[in-house]
Amino acid sequence: MLAIIIPFYKLDFFEDTLLSLSDQTNKKFTVYIGDDASPHDPITLLEKYEGKINFIYHRFESNLGSISLTKQWERSIALSNNERWIMLLGDDDVLSNNVVEEFYNFIQYNKDAELIRFNLKVIDENGKSTSKDFNHSVHETSEILLDQMLLMKETITASEFIFSRDVYNLNHGFVEFPLAWFSDYATWLIYGKNKGIFYIKRATVYWRLSSNNISSVVSNQKNIQLKINSLFLFLYFLQTNFDIEKKRLKDYTESQLINFFGNISDFVKIRILRKELLKFKYRSADIIIIKFIFERIKRKKLKNLWKYLFRT
Repeated sequence: MLAIIIPFYKLDFFEDTLLSLSDQTNKKFTVYIGDDASPHDPITLLEKYEGKINFIYHRFESNLGSISLTKQWERSIALSNNERWIMLLGDDDVLSNNVVEEFYNFIQYNKDAELIRFNLKVIDENGKSTSKDFNHSVHETSEILLDQMLLMKETITASEFIFSRDVYNLNHGFVEFPLAWFSDYATWLIYGKNKGIFYIKRATVYWRLSSNNISSVVSNQKNIQLKINSLFLFLYFLQTNFDIEKKRLKDYTESQLINFFGNISDFVKIRILRKELLKFKYRSADIIIIKFIFERIKRKKLKNLWKYLFRT
């Protein structure tokens, strides 16, 4: 059996998610909804889908997602009843109506698979697709998935994967980084390392990128610093588990730093990076940070920079 886990917090597009589940051509699944002490009450909406979806709803007394998103995922999975297969679905994401059917068709002939991935499309607030199709082989290694991550040419999320409970338990849940940034990346790489990733191309998961999505929220300085912390923890994870050319890691790191910082001033970038400098086990982290800083101050007056960095 399949357990579809929804760590619930936002109500905005939740009905679209429930509707896509009620429209599945194969209903052999149970939905477990872990309400992360949301300020939005989904009970009235859920009542509309009683009898249409087999679901179990539980409201947690305290919010955990703001402290550790991966722990919220894990306690929501703990609501399930030991089904062999698990899917972690966002509360604003949508499935094509044949996802469950194609999943069961697939495992009928691939019983030893541990990690399965569906075709993914990114949609906006109106449900309009904003991404291009990305072509994959039927079966790929974690190293190939890692290549795609480092190239940054496709969107990779938590919602388009189904994984076995065995591989989940064997790896003690999800890899945890601050804000869960890169946590799903690291987790899929580990889950797929033994038997690879199998792709189902005839069904699609629609991942919603909206103004309420954590990926689209403009970050404050604290969140930027947490993301940078996660980035270097992820790079240390990659360095420990995979053999990657140093230049590729360096280029990827610099691209991510540019994305994180956006249009904030160079002085603020440097102030944030100064706090992270020499904090990481990841070899070359200090070199990359120093190079990143140097390239942005070489035309600045060092006297003013010194005053800015070390002001009381």
